[in-house]
Amino acid sequence: MRRKSIYIFFISLLFCSSIWAQEEAITDSLKVKDQKYGLRVGTDLIKLGRTLFEDGYTGFEVQGDFRVTKKWFAALELGTDDREWDKDELVAIAKGSYFKLGADFNAYENWEGMNNSIFVGLRYGFATFSQELVEYRVYTTDTTFPTEIVQSGETIDGLTASWAELMIGVKTEIWSNLYLGLNVQLRHLVSEKTPDNFDNLLIPGFNRTYDSSDWGVGYGYTISYLIPVFKK
Repeated sequence: MRRKSIYIFFISLLFCSSIWAQEEAITDSLKVKDQKYGLRVGTDLIKLGRTLFEDGYTGFEVQGDFRVTKKWFAALELGTDDREWDKDELVAIAKGSYFKLGADFNAYENWEGMNNSIFVGLRYGFATFSQELVEYRVYTTDTTFPTEIVQSGETIDGLTASWAELMIGVKTEIWSNLYLGLNVQLRHLVSEKTPDNFDNLLIPGFNRTYDSSDWGVGYGYTISYLIPVFKK
């Protein structure tokens, strides 16, 4: 319930900020402003919220994009994830870092003086990480005695994974050069190196995996600041 409340708060804040930005643009519509080109740097607030309020998770992501043309932005994300898996009679910890490189296309036609975006992006993601098998319950069909729990503590290093990612989202300028954003991601796992005795349950940057599918999903709520380089 605490996590749901955090997400609802973030989404409500983005909605109110969008309305405020639209009103500001209306009152300022008679002023002709140059388009800003520069480096926009920010972070994912969802990861920060989960780190503060969710047990067994620590993560951080730095994001950056650079406006190349009126509609196209080069994008890069760097992050770390440390997450515990405690389900299906198994306790494991995935820990590592990742990067995502790609581009965004802004499909939104801004009014004069506005710099908001409704964008579609593509990313290539790559992660290096480790998996620690903390403990697991031995599978048996004999219910006469309690099943055995094995304390493992085995850590497998040097694991890697790569994926392709489609991202759809919005970014709203709530103050001069300050942006709030919301996005959803659809991911397809391209390759992965797995431990010998169990699968990768969690991949940093990709999120959890599924035995029956190579697809995954994600979402983000971001705050970023534009460092203007030039205008035209």
